[in-house]
Amino acid sequence: MATQHHSSALPAPAVPAAYPMAKLGYGKRSAPGQQARTRHDFALLPTRERYVAGFVDHLPDGAAMSVKQLAKQLPLYGQQAISTALNALSVAGHLRRVRCAVGAGDETRWVFRTFWSRTARDNEWWNTYLATEAATRTAAPVEPPAPTAVPPQRTPPQPTDTEPSPPAREAISAERTQTTALSPAYLALARLGRNDHRLGLSADDCTTLEPLATQWLDRGVTTDYLTNALTAGLPAQIDSPVGLLRRRLIDKLPPRLPATPSTPTDTPAPTRRLLVECTDCGRPGPPEALPDGLCHPCHTTHSAGGRTSPDPTQIAAVKAHMANLRDLLKPV
Repeated sequence: MATQHHSSALPAPAVPAAYPMAKLGYGKRSAPGQQARTRHDFALLPTRERYVAGFVDHLPDGAAMSVKQLAKQLPLYGQQAISTALNALSVAGHLRRVRCAVGAGDETRWVFRTFWSRTARDNEWWNTYLATEAATRTAAPVEPPAPTAVPPQRTPPQPTDTEPSPPAREAISAERTQTTALSPAYLALARLGRNDHRLGLSADDCTTLEPLATQWLDRGVTTDYLTNALTAGLPAQIDSPVGLLRRRLIDKLPPRLPATPSTPTDTPAPTRRLLVECTDCGRPGPPEALPDGLCHPCHTTHSAGGRTSPDPTQIAAVKAHMANLRDLLKPV
């Protein structure tokens, strides 16, 4: 079986020099203790999975690992095929998606990483490693250097004839008051339609979903994280944006982190906590609750996927259709 995959596998394309690095996305992190790279790496994997694994293995740490970005660089496969391949690589023990809470006090935020191991690991190894402080430190982002203070630039005075009239100033003031009165959760929901027109919500929809989105922000996540969680891995067709978003806001609600005890004179200690994300749907949980990097529903779907037998009725319909096509192609 290994020889068959090896002979039919396609060589992975070279990593471009300008491959994008992740910011809030799934940045790559290399797991420790991997064996040296050889020409026989991933030889037991199917062709598609070996092709994707060979490309990911050569990406530098911090490279973007989103399905969309990988599909741009691997033109042989679309986003759905790349997503399925990553699920298989997770089951094979090569990767785990994680989220890590970092920050201090009320400034806790979530960052996302994909741990990669050229050497396949079993669930026990992943569970043990991801529970260590070393894994949490590896997943935590490197803080950017403090920006250099720039002296403020003086704004030249504007001509008096360009100033708005009193009625216009009142309208601008009323508009600003109305906008600033909206909650961050409401504004994040309202902007989804600008990022993806399929997620356009009405004002009533935003008001309906606002309490659910507020629960996310109350648990320390940022509006950027909320937006990424709601827009990642969208289906090709969305019939009801409000229904889809309501389901995601309920199912993917992040856990509430315990408050860090501190005194007014003490600096709050940094909070770091690492959870595993389901490689398929993104549902978070402790490592032991997601064997093979998949939650229970996705694990069941993945396990049953290879044993699904074709429908005899569909086979007969396909054969009849092909026979009709052959008849049409016969010379008259």
